[in-house]
Amino acid sequence: MRVLLLFVTIASFGGAFAQSTTLFEDLPALIVSNDTLELTVMVDGGALANLILRDDPAKLSPLWNPAKIARDAGKPANFGNSRGHFVCVDGFGSASKEEQVAGLTDHGEAHSLPWVTRTHMKSGGMSILSQSVRLPIVEEILTRTIRVVDSENVIYVHSELENLMGFDRPINWAEHATIGSPFLEAGVTVVDISAGPSKTRKYEGTGGGLPHRLVSFEDFTWPMAPSIDGRKIDLRAPPIPPNSGDHTTTALDPSRKLVFVTALHPGKRLLLGYVFKREQFPWLQTWEYYPATNQLARGLEFGTQPFDLPRREVISTGSMFGVPTYRWLPAKLKIETDFLIFYTHTPPGFSKVDDVTLERGELRVEDRTARKNITLKVSLPL
Repeated sequence: MRVLLLFVTIASFGGAFAQSTTLFEDLPALIVSNDTLELTVMVDGGALANLILRDDPAKLSPLWNPAKIARDAGKPANFGNSRGHFVCVDGFGSASKEEQVAGLTDHGEAHSLPWVTRTHMKSGGMSILSQSVRLPIVEEILTRTIRVVDSENVIYVHSELENLMGFDRPINWAEHATIGSPFLEAGVTVVDISAGPSKTRKYEGTGGGLPHRLVSFEDFTWPMAPSIDGRKIDLRAPPIPPNSGDHTTTALDPSRKLVFVTALHPGKRLLLGYVFKREQFPWLQTWEYYPATNQLARGLEFGTQPFDLPRREVISTGSMFGVPTYRWLPAKLKIETDFLIFYTHTPPGFSKVDDVTLERGELRVEDRTARKNITLKVSLPL
């Protein structure tokens, strides 16, 4: 990881303070931070690229950094703006031949364009970063505001997608949150989800890449997925030894208003989590990239669709498990999304997440087997 601090402005204006600008992997980035954590956000593409706890001596980020992984392996990094947690809108999956001719790339336009910084300041006890990007091919504007309150382990993310066209349209939107090595460790780092029904991805007719462990396009109950050798595989942790690549989807628990996905490294006692509204993002995809080199990556991709597929295929599917596979964006109007990111230390013996709840200004994370809880202050509404 290459992070170079360029400047921190301390001059005040109207009670607000400008925030720091940096380089991350030799590219311009912005810092949003408090006394507890620090988040690095890319200028081009808006990716949330690096997240650390200030009191962590190792300054370990759970987020996927393909540039560092490639550098450590002596290889060039060819991932463009795809790193950490990036946004896929409007579009999540391959562009059709016709869309490619029109200039549309995979995973939508937002992650591949320069973003405009609208606000980057600290006011009182809150750090704020607001960015926007116009998507010229689909004629939409994405605006994202990130807030961090002093002394909290929580990041608040609010987004708006505006339709510049005069007709209603189905859209595809995913938050491509991705964890990576060394935080993601084979046999150690576990993922937990507020899960409903799940399904493996269809892969017949596709070649290349890492070997599959899982049966193609079959229903299962998270986390025990059907393997090609007839066993059930627990998907919570990467296998030992790693040498596979698979993809699954989960329709998040329909009984909940707020749903979650977490990634826990029990040895390092670090926990990353996302909490979001199921009505906005009813699907959670887990993309697994587990090469034998142990340079692992795993997507925790919450969005409007079950798999990252071409637009026509997603819209034509309509629904899976009775859950819609797209969202409507009304003519000349905006839709919104909100989610929380939390990153915190865990108590000794904390080994899994059974539930995450948000009530009365507190985020409560439970490991019922160990009879241990984590309580985090949450001062802003979700």
